[in-house]
Amino acid sequence: MQLWQVERPSEQALASKQPFCLDTLRFEQWLQFIFVERMMWLIDQRQALPEQFGLAPMCEESFVARGIDGRRLSVLLKRLDEALSAG
Repeated sequence: MQLWQVERPSEQALASKQPFCLDTLRFEQWLQFIFVERMMWLIDQRQALPEQFGLAPMCEESFVARGIDGRRLSVLLKRLDEALSAG
């Protein structure tokens, strides 16, 4: 989708307390710099992975509002949502 970015958002933007950092980041930024990094850390530390997500609906809502076709990513995130929810 060519939405991944090289430059990291500011620490202030990453420190948002809003779900998905809605007030400071776009969904793909949150996915790249918060979600993926956190999941990698949990895996590296052999920690339990979270069991509840809502990534696919958030993806759909975010991209539709911006006129971006995010269906392929949404399908992948739905599978991840289901896999993690299943334990």
